Amino acid sequence: MDRISKIVRTDKKFALLAQEHWDSVAKPLRSFGLFEDNWNKIAAVQKTESPDISSRAVVVMCADNGVVDEGVTQTDRSVTRICAEAIACGKSNINALGKIYGAQVVAVDIGIADDVQCEQLLNRKVAYGSDNIAKGPAMSCENVFRAVEVGMDIVRDLAEKGIKLIVTGEMGIGNTTPTSALSSVLLGLPPEVVTGRGAGLSSDMLEHKIEVVKRAIAVNSPFSDDPTELISKLGSYEIAGMTGLFLGGAVYGVTVVIDGVISAVSAVLASMYSEACTDYMLASHVSAEPAGQGLLEKLGLKAVINGGLRLGEGTGGILLLPLLDGAAAIYYNSHKFENSGIERYAELK
Repeated sequence: MDRISKIVRTDKKFALLAQEHWDSVAKPLRSFGLFEDNWNKIAAVQKTESPDISSRAVVVMCADNGVVDEGVTQTDRSVTRICAEAIACGKSNINALGKIYGAQVVAVDIGIADDVQCEQLLNRKVAYGSDNIAKGPAMSCENVFRAVEVGMDIVRDLAEKGIKLIVTGEMGIGNTTPTSALSSVLLGLPPEVVTGRGAGLSSDMLEHKIEVVKRAIAVNSPFSDDPTELISKLGSYEIAGMTGLFLGGAVYGVTVVIDGVISAVSAVLASMYSEACTDYMLASHVSAEPAGQGLLEKLGLKAVINGGLRLGEGTGGILLLPLLDGAAAIYYNSHKFENSGIERYAELK
């Protein structure tokens, strides 16, 4: 965790240089909106006015959640292992998208409740699932540190291989329940406001889930500004691992994309370790889960996609990649005012 102290803000000089390049393209000034802003952030991360996002990866943190014992999901925890194996073997939803968008997919066992015999699944297991937050803490603080370090180490290893952009993803049955509990505390909102249907719950099951979230908060008294304590009391291994991915991006100079609500709560926790790490984050989409927008607002970030997505695995986050590729196409290949015969637009007042 000593690496966190080395996180610094990105050099905005490169963002300004990138904006100057945008302003030289023959189009109305700032007319590509948030895509210009996102591209400029990437430029600042890479310390160049000519950023490259052709080498990219999706990291899917896979783990089980003890709170499944409370009946807050449609399926049992065995589905976590099945889906993790499918992702590792290239057969799942995120793999289909990764193939067409040119992104390597890395599936990580950071806390699956079973021993998984799959060579393609990166084994970084910290524990055999989290404990039931409705009865006590999810994990020890020591295991929080270990899981966060796993995420940071993965970013380091990918950066050494030339990866410039990472999309965060997760697979863990029941993980929207700890996410709702953490969101309630982080946003200062009642559980019934931030708790959603997850993978799909009936109205009765949703009411039960809200009661479980309330119980988890009451049992653990998680009223602290210490992210380690919050993860320990209400978190999960997927959340801790993704928190490490965001921190690792800031340590190793890699842009990290926020996926849905579980990824967003991890991003907020990472920002509590180091506010500067938000300079290295991009928001992809607004989750269909009710806490999604509020978590992005807490980070001061705006998503460019609002499609009611709630699939997980990083599938929403990866949809940002072709949009960024489109921005890159305009940035590098469009005609310029200086050689097009078009008079440059005046700055709007």
